[in-house]
Amino acid sequence: MAANHTHSAPSAPPRVRRILVVTVVPLFVATVLAAALLWPRGESPRSGGDADVPRYPGTVTRVVSEPCPPAPSVPEGTPRVGEGRCGTVDVRVDDGPAAGQQVRTPVPDGPGAPRVEVGDEVILVELADPVDPTTSNWNIAEHQRGTPMVWLAVVFAAAIVAFGRWRGLAALAGLAASFAILLTFVLPGIGAGRSPLLVAVVGAALIMFVVLYLTHGVSAQTSVAVLGTLGSLVLTGVLATIATAATHLTGFGSEDATTLSMFQGDVDLHGLLLAGIIIGSLGVLDDVTVTQAATVTELANANPGLSRLQLYRAATRVGRAHIASTVNTIVLAYAGASLPLLLLLTADSRPIGQILTSEFLAQEIVRSAVATLGLIAAVPLTTGLAAVVTAAGRADATPSTDATPSTDAAASRPQRDRTEALAALSSPRTAGSEEPDQLRTAPPSQATDRWPESNRSTDTAW
Repeated sequence: MAANHTHSAPSAPPRVRRILVVTVVPLFVATVLAAALLWPRGESPRSGGDADVPRYPGTVTRVVSEPCPPAPSVPEGTPRVGEGRCGTVDVRVDDGPAAGQQVRTPVPDGPGAPRVEVGDEVILVELADPVDPTTSNWNIAEHQRGTPMVWLAVVFAAAIVAFGRWRGLAALAGLAASFAILLTFVLPGIGAGRSPLLVAVVGAALIMFVVLYLTHGVSAQTSVAVLGTLGSLVLTGVLATIATAATHLTGFGSEDATTLSMFQGDVDLHGLLLAGIIIGSLGVLDDVTVTQAATVTELANANPGLSRLQLYRAATRVGRAHIASTVNTIVLAYAGASLPLLLLLTADSRPIGQILTSEFLAQEIVRSAVATLGLIAAVPLTTGLAAVVTAAGRADATPSTDATPSTDAAASRPQRDRTEALAALSSPRTAGSEEPDQLRTAPPSQATDRWPESNRSTDTAW
């Protein structure tokens, strides 16, 4: 009995598979062709800032703290920043032209500066002296984080594989494919001057095809989830375009966007905002669509008597519960990513209406609202498609598997008197009461199997 909860969904009939293939394969081919046309070929974004500054790993061997010199007088009322840190740090260079040498750097100071101790592994930068280019100064940029991040990745992967087994391994492969598409296509394509919205749509569709089929296998259920996700992505893109145009968002709502415009002036920040909405929505959409497709399939397997409309209604109730929790997840995810910005707003003296309609906060509100609308649309769209496909597959399978055996069984079953049967069911059972021979002599399992449960409804349970 327990195997019924772990077996894979039955394969769809040939007619249903042909319809799905004719629908999904052209979409996949169009996605691949669009990615090939938009793929950056030998084009690299222009770098800026300190990207070309040499960076070398090193290990702290000595830290000497000294009292800081007296600060110059400041006008009264000027806010005081925390006390500074002064002194020197001796660091052994572990790699590069100066490997093995001991260099001396000042103690890192300022907002966000790392606090170092003996034995810490750090990253050094070598800066040429503007007065004498033949000499250079060394500074500590940050800590090395490679080793702890590798261990965290190992624990992360081990937990997923231990719980999900082969499915968990496929999920890790899908995650790697997502990062590969983002790093080799989406980001380089936007950096090379392609339309951010077009690159994001094609990249999201490519990620969707690869991840869903790799993680959940090639099946009718996965194809339904793919179609639901793709339809919801298109709707999300349309809603994002309308909402950003109606609210006159420019894409300059964050310091990162402003900095990017300084180094790459040809980047369409408005399109980049739309691209971020689409990429951010994909991760939640595939979760909802896969869940809805699987829910319809499991309901149909558990109760073959459910009609197409009953399947849709029962699975939609599951989708409502899922959406109710996911909406809060989306808002909290955006709030967590923008927590410094929200904290800064609490110190703003402007009226609350002006704060909510400002560029940087309106951008986050539009992002959350559009993603939620696309998520809500994914539930009825995917559930309806799954109900149609499941009902069609069941209708195709009925003549060859269910109808003939059930008819033969009904013909061969002996017919009992209706009045006698009703009387036997309605009369209370006592120790001395007589039962029909077949019911009295049949084992409990066979007696239970006489009453089919194909007409049970899941309405009350759900």
